[in-house]
Amino acid sequence: MIRRELWFGLSFMVLIVAAAGIMLLRADTITNGHLGLLMLSLVVVAIMLGFPTAFTLMGMGMIFTWFAYDRNTTHTLDLMVQAAYKTMSNDVLIAVPLFVFMGYLVERANLIETLFKSLHLALARLPGALAVATLVTCTIFATATGIVGAVVTLMGLLALPAMLRAGYSIPLSAGAITAGGCLGILIPPSVLLIVYGATAGVSVVQLYAGAFFPGVLLASLYVLYVVLVAKLKPAWAPPLSAADRAVALPPLTQRLTRDPSRHAFAGLVAGLKGRRNAEVPAGFLLRQLGIVLLPGLLFALLAVTSYRAATLVEAAETYEIQEIGVGRGSPEAASGGLQEPPADTEGGLQEPPSEGGGGLAEPPGADAVQEPPPAGAGAARVPSGSTAASPTTDPGAVVAAEGATTRQAPTWWWVCFAVLGAMVALFYLFLSFARLEIFKMLLASFFPLMILIVAVLGSIVLGLATPTEAAAMGALGGFLLAAAYRRLTLDVLKESVFLTAKTSAMVCWLFVGSAIFSAAFALLGGQQLVEEWVLGMDLSKVQFLVLSQVIIFILGWPLEWTEIIVIFMPIFIPLLDNFGVDPLFFGLLVAMNLQTAFLSPPVAMAAFYLKGVSPPHVSLNQIFLGMLPFMGIQVLAILLLYIWPQIGLWLPQLLYK
Repeated sequence: MIRRELWFGLSFMVLIVAAAGIMLLRADTITNGHLGLLMLSLVVVAIMLGFPTAFTLMGMGMIFTWFAYDRNTTHTLDLMVQAAYKTMSNDVLIAVPLFVFMGYLVERANLIETLFKSLHLALARLPGALAVATLVTCTIFATATGIVGAVVTLMGLLALPAMLRAGYSIPLSAGAITAGGCLGILIPPSVLLIVYGATAGVSVVQLYAGAFFPGVLLASLYVLYVVLVAKLKPAWAPPLSAADRAVALPPLTQRLTRDPSRHAFAGLVAGLKGRRNAEVPAGFLLRQLGIVLLPGLLFALLAVTSYRAATLVEAAETYEIQEIGVGRGSPEAASGGLQEPPADTEGGLQEPPSEGGGGLAEPPGADAVQEPPPAGAGAARVPSGSTAASPTTDPGAVVAAEGATTRQAPTWWWVCFAVLGAMVALFYLFLSFARLEIFKMLLASFFPLMILIVAVLGSIVLGLATPTEAAAMGALGGFLLAAAYRRLTLDVLKESVFLTAKTSAMVCWLFVGSAIFSAAFALLGGQQLVEEWVLGMDLSKVQFLVLSQVIIFILGWPLEWTEIIVIFMPIFIPLLDNFGVDPLFFGLLVAMNLQTAFLSPPVAMAAFYLKGVSPPHVSLNQIFLGMLPFMGIQVLAILLLYIWPQIGLWLPQLLYK
């Protein structure tokens, strides 16, 4: 009995082979362009049969290149060497192993368990709290690691049993884990964006800046969907019980109070004096007060520094450059600069005489146009009654111009200041001892990851470092993070290095295979044939974008994102100029669309990752059913990005143009 997935795969391959056969049979003359399309069809079929993608591309490319070069083996081998050398000399790809190494080290720091627990306690009163905490944890962890399989597997081991124990629906639980785990290929630092940038010739820095807000938009839509489902269908996502929301207080805190809902700041201040401090060390109380005051101190520091940056206006630098023909009014200044040639010089060009027969002459009269004064005599020729003054006559004005000035703070600063201030005020207003413990858990898990992510992305987006340099600092940060949590052992380091080398080799061989395949496709004229076919359809820009995204969406069913990027992007990219499509914007649409490659059956790798660690009663069909609504949300996000392209283009235009 053949399973449904196999029926789907076999049917898809039969359709591809049949389409290729019909194309060849209907052609009056089989040209090299038809052979290029045949090669493309055979590559897709071979990959679906399970052959390694990189070596399939290289093998098919070499065979058909040999045909394109009229069976010239020397030229074929030269092309292979040049393609490999081109990949080896691509410095953009250096960032790939560094980001992957950072991801594996952060994964092994084992922050995800503490992060999930602290987030689900912090969001306990929100509808669908466990699923929302799962999505937020997946978003943060996927951003820090970028490894879809690792995030889905770890969350399957950690969050799925917790949601099932709480009575959550199996499809909703599975959909939240698989959709959240796939965000790592969209939100920077993403290996997908590096591969697309190297393939399409687009700046990786601009791709990172452009992909940030679309990634946040998609994650927010996921959270909104879960909250709405929990409100409309409470049986699918029941609220947490009081026992699940309970937070255990440390023994020293229990000596101060037995009530977790008591206000923390007042309790700690009261514990510093009197008999309440008899059994609690003062050092413990001071440390707790330091943690309590930390948000306020950070807010004050941020407000002061940002206010100075927003209100300080640096004076423009002035240079001692004098206009030609303008005097400085001092003998010292008159001695330098360009001078008028003397009038009585024998050589050189002379003014034509004003009297005589021919030539043009100045019109007579006092109002005639005069020659400008020479450079050295500007101040001396000013009449005594004139109000004109030399620019250097007022030294105080020069000093004022050179100093920095201030201006009023802009409206956006006051809005941000008010929002952050309100958040800090609410934090202190509702800070109980239970919430203080949750905040300490977040300090130990959430904030280290956020600092690492912000440092890496901020240095790239603000132009402080290239992606390769930022990836190196991120790898160092992951190394230090694993060491700080005492997870850095020799075995962990060896395993991380081995997995990094394995992943990086796969990516680089894919690029070698893609270069050979693209060269063979172009030599055979397949690219020209595709371009003529698309342009012959007389599509508008909207129709072209819809057609390309539908093709990528369908290709995501049988193929993974790496295969779609390295095989089909070299075909789509040359067509963009004909329709006036920005390659940066097209890359953002593709990156969001390729989210579906991990969720669409039959090659939904996220579903198989989750099935491998889920309880036996969780079926693959239930996982597929849970992923479908999130695929619909992805399509909605693509539509929103197309309708409002500034979601992705605003930040790159603000920073780099």
